[in-house]
Amino acid sequence: MKIDKIINNNVVSALEDNGNEIVVMGKGIGFHTKKGMEIPERQIEKVFRLDNPGTMDQFKSLLENLPLEHLQASTEIINYAKSVLNRKINQSIYITLTDHINFAIERYRQKMMFTNPLLREVKTFYKEEYLVGEYAIALIERRIGISLPVDEAASIALHIVNAEYNTKMRDTIDITNLIQAVLGIVKEEFKMELDETSLNYERFITHLRFLAQRIYSKELLGTDDNQEFYDMVAKMYPEECACSRKVAAYIYDTYRHKVSDEEVSYLAVHIKRVRM
Repeated sequence: MKIDKIINNNVVSALEDNGNEIVVMGKGIGFHTKKGMEIPERQIEKVFRLDNPGTMDQFKSLLENLPLEHLQASTEIINYAKSVLNRKINQSIYITLTDHINFAIERYRQKMMFTNPLLREVKTFYKEEYLVGEYAIALIERRIGISLPVDEAASIALHIVNAEYNTKMRDTIDITNLIQAVLGIVKEEFKMELDETSLNYERFITHLRFLAQRIYSKELLGTDDNQEFYDMVAKMYPEECACSRKVAAYIYDTYRHKVSDEEVSYLAVHIKRVRM
């Protein structure tokens, strides 16, 4: 492959034999080189292939003044996330997470303290992603010698959630707040705390996550066609169905999004389970 543009001393853009543009990382790979030169295989540490030209341009722009160690840390964190989560992650993560990690490190060096008001919610609703966040701050401490607070683990987790579900940070925060509001309705209705370690609680959170994502993407929340199913659930779980109706009313009042009888039924079943 040949160099197309030198981004900095450690990163270049290059053209493969088929004409596709890639970004190549390696210590000193752009030092004393010029366009058209072949890149020695021994210098290549990582190759980034981003399908979207706009994403590629943003990535190259971000890398111009980015320290190599910050890019290396971000790349390792993303690779780890892909391996442990085993889910498709949007390529935008290379921009958003790399930029965030760079900013978090610079903010720490300037002694600018940061707290994440959603720390508890992230630990509860996005457990797997939060564990990746914990891995990330441990890696940054090991590689760069900076001990970021646990709040950053939550922020990193939210960036990963964004990339998993193709949402913007604002939407992810709103989704998290919606989940918290629904849980609050359930707790208030039954005057009880929920067992956050139970499998039923995890299933409820997963259901609420997808429900919230559908609300923010303006998708229909089920249908009103299955009256028999709704009647059965209402008869078996009248208290939970009444609570589910309150959740549906909250969603409509807050987001002007109608929740179908089918979705009310599914919510009632989940509420019954978390009360067990």
